[in-house]
Amino acid sequence: MTYTVNCSILLTELPLLERPAAAKAAGFDAVEFWWPFESSVPTDAQINEFESAITDAGVQLTGLNFNAGNMPGGDRGLVSWKGREAEFAENIDVVVGIGERLGCKAFNALYGNRQDDATAEEQDDIAAKNLAAAAAGVARIGGTVLLEPVSGAAKYPLLTAADALKVIARVKEESGATNIKLLADFYHLAVNGDDVSAVIEEHAKDFGHIQIADNPGRGAPGTGTLPLGEWIARSRELGYQGYIGLEYKEPQESAFSWAIRQRANAS
Repeated sequence: MTYTVNCSILLTELPLLERPAAAKAAGFDAVEFWWPFESSVPTDAQINEFESAITDAGVQLTGLNFNAGNMPGGDRGLVSWKGREAEFAENIDVVVGIGERLGCKAFNALYGNRQDDATAEEQDDIAAKNLAAAAAGVARIGGTVLLEPVSGAAKYPLLTAADALKVIARVKEESGATNIKLLADFYHLAVNGDDVSAVIEEHAKDFGHIQIADNPGRGAPGTGTLPLGEWIARSRELGYQGYIGLEYKEPQESAFSWAIRQRANAS
């Protein structure tokens, strides 16, 4: 099983740039990140430090978010954010540059919360244009834009796989973009009441990425009641061949205990 460690939510006891090496020390060869900078266009020095942390650790960067705003403050993306279109466009070029240098091909574009000073229609029009631009940008390096339903954000409009797939279909119809795919985060889908098994049966072969956490609590696999192993296995059977993103909350000392047990059982 090919796992990739989300170093923005795991290993948080360590400074951000030390986490790739910690993931490697824990036995993983791949990592993914939310946007690791405070601005959409960080300095060259900041970018170099981030890239060096990846390469020095000897891990592969498999996924990177576009800037999603102030995530701790409740923001969930710039894609549909009226008034920040130019900033998002600038962020595309930075993301593509990092992806090209590190060989990363998957880029998560969080849709964004509904705004009080814009209509849903206005925001959806902005999102369609921004996603088309993002798709064209990452296409230059053979990349894919990921779009995901999210839980726990009251103003975030994409809650189910169908919500995200509707947006993807619109962008494809309007721009011709074929490199935007569903990010199936099994935790978010389950918490939002989606039928995860049905989503897998209908769309697994077309998933752009899978992420996992258990429920309740968004903890490590085995801490809750979700049949994550069964869902992953079925997705594989139906044609999903990509990484499984570990995007859960767990203290460093026990973050990967389930994986150690899994390896022991397999040996």
